[in-house]
Amino acid sequence: FTKCCQETGLLMVVKCRQENTALKDCLVGYYTDPSFYEECKAEYLKQREEYRATGIKKKRQKLTPNV
Repeated sequence: FTKCCQETGLLMVVKCRQENTALKDCLVGYYTDPSFYEECKAEYLKQREEYRATGIKKKRQKLTPNV
């Protein structure tokens, strides 16, 4: 989806519909997966506990593009 948008520019709304639909379908799978939700929740609670104990924010992990 990202590659399509970068190559298309302003016409991405029209030309990248198929890629956008595929991306949405993939994300819905993760959003509705209870085990993935619990994994994210546990990670968040761990980071929150560390921050409350130390007062130091953990730097966010920089995401790499899947292009």
